[in-house]
Amino acid sequence: MNSASLILTNGNFHTVDREKPLATAVAIKDGKFLAVGSEAEVMQFAGNDTKVVDLKGHTGIPGLNDSHLHLIRGGLNYNLELRWEGVPSLADALRMLKEQALRTPNPQWVRVVGGWNEFQFAERRMPTLDEINEAAPDTPVFILHLYDRALLNRAALRVVGYTRDTPNPPGGEIQRDSNGNPTGMLIARPNAMLLYSTLAKGPKLPLDQQVNSTRQFMRELNRLGLTSAIDAGGGFQNYPDDYEVISELHAKKQLTVRIAYNLFTQRPGHELEDFEKWTDMLKPGQGTDFYRHNGAGEMLVFSAADFEDFLEPRPDLAPGMEDELERVVRHLVEHRWPFRLHATYNESISRMLDVFEKVNRDIPFNGLHWFFDHAETITEANIDRVKALGGGIAVQHRMAFQGEYFADRYGKEAVKHTPPVAKMLNAGVPVGLGTDATRVASYNPWTALYWLVSGRTVGGMAMYDDSARLDRETALMLWTQGSSWFSSEQGKKGQIKVGQLADLAILSQDYFSVTEEAIKGIESVLTVVDGEIVYAAGGFTPLSPPPVPVLPEWSPVVTVPGHYRSAPPQANGRAAFASQPHQCSGPCGVHSHSHDVARRSTVPVSDDNAFWGALGCSCFAF
Repeated sequence: MNSASLILTNGNFHTVDREKPLATAVAIKDGKFLAVGSEAEVMQFAGNDTKVVDLKGHTGIPGLNDSHLHLIRGGLNYNLELRWEGVPSLADALRMLKEQALRTPNPQWVRVVGGWNEFQFAERRMPTLDEINEAAPDTPVFILHLYDRALLNRAALRVVGYTRDTPNPPGGEIQRDSNGNPTGMLIARPNAMLLYSTLAKGPKLPLDQQVNSTRQFMRELNRLGLTSAIDAGGGFQNYPDDYEVISELHAKKQLTVRIAYNLFTQRPGHELEDFEKWTDMLKPGQGTDFYRHNGAGEMLVFSAADFEDFLEPRPDLAPGMEDELERVVRHLVEHRWPFRLHATYNESISRMLDVFEKVNRDIPFNGLHWFFDHAETITEANIDRVKALGGGIAVQHRMAFQGEYFADRYGKEAVKHTPPVAKMLNAGVPVGLGTDATRVASYNPWTALYWLVSGRTVGGMAMYDDSARLDRETALMLWTQGSSWFSSEQGKKGQIKVGQLADLAILSQDYFSVTEEAIKGIESVLTVVDGEIVYAAGGFTPLSPPPVPVLPEWSPVVTVPGHYRSAPPQANGRAAFASQPHQCSGPCGVHSHSHDVARRSTVPVSDDNAFWGALGCSCFAF
């Protein structure tokens, strides 16, 4: 008998399969879906050794697939980093910083590396350098804010050696006081090399703890329903040296996220040499369904990187960019290597497409998978050019974190089309969604889904009209089936469909019926990769594999295991509202100020005045 190893029943599966969009049960065998349908259809495959799990009506979806994640680099450092993702107030963030500084031994740093912005905080502002120094007077602290700046306390300035005599490096500014002494603010002007090179000065984890760190990061991604990712490489991520940890985990069958990896050139002026070496070493697709090579990028040549920082004017690419890019692209197309390229601005995309079209006339792309990453301001004309060359566009939720800055610089009208995802889909261009985590945006896929469905930033600013927002089914499709195109795995993953890889997530809430605000709080309560349960929570906790203890013991992950976990919503929905600034209508009579009421939202009262008073609003200090 063709018995299944795992059967999930009494579920509400959204399969992302047009032929069978809904199901109540699935059967899995040998890492693939064996049957998808009703309980009667699926239970035919139950045998003596089949594990049968009652999902009790929970919603199930295909495993989420991040089309642009820096998982390999992020995994090496995850246990070193304090996460501010989703933290509702600056007061909470500074408290977390202070507590971690007390736990962190010399010579280690406290690092907050991306995934947050000031608009998520009730106070709607950045921390000051004085506040950071007060929270951590002796332990070095490095806080990265998006692409634009980093904040260092006095202890960190001492260990990195920045003094009044340190010159500004190319592309960056060390902010100074009236006496010429560094304040602790590092500014990317016009690129982030100063920020990242300073971060690289911090101590690294030893190899065994890098392995542990990567496993912790994958578990956190599994908690959010992620089962696959396309790793976009990154600065200071050399191949093959910095892939040792992920290769070891793959060899030991300890990967719980499938990874397709792109190779990112590391040497300005020597990019072609890097790719010539790598095309001799690897073939696209080389590896397994868990760990496979995916081609070149997101950096192809350094002169073609249009750095994105909406606090600064748009940078113009170097005049010689086209010649350098053409040499690399010719080599890649000749060797049939898929490639991806970081591109923020339409002006840059136009010049890049000129190069691609020129190469295509001599060496036809002819179905080779290539794509732009980001493409926030791409026009319909250039979308059509991408389509004509058989390319795709991988979109990330960077605008959910930077929309306010973009609107300030370019206007509210321009932000309505940034990026124009609906227009990409209307043109028939392959689109896959992702995050670009971990150094800028959050790795949480539900933040990204909330952004596209609601059209709002993490700070609540409305960006998009109805015509630019996506319905929930389409957004989910782009996070699953859509992303599979970008690793040339379409038809193999991304759907709950017989014969496809058995990756899925059972959700804590029904994504299709909860309020838009509640989308941000969705997690997985049961994550399956390759037919094996890799994460379980809530009522399914007994099914979870044993957690791996966090190393080192002082790691921030011990006390702050990842993206902020909010309290369960209260019956009247006030819990979600209470973690945000509210417009006060109480006895003080002031209607425009905010109160930090985060994390105190469990008071079961019905009267509005009593509710805000119980939360500690000063207007109700009777």
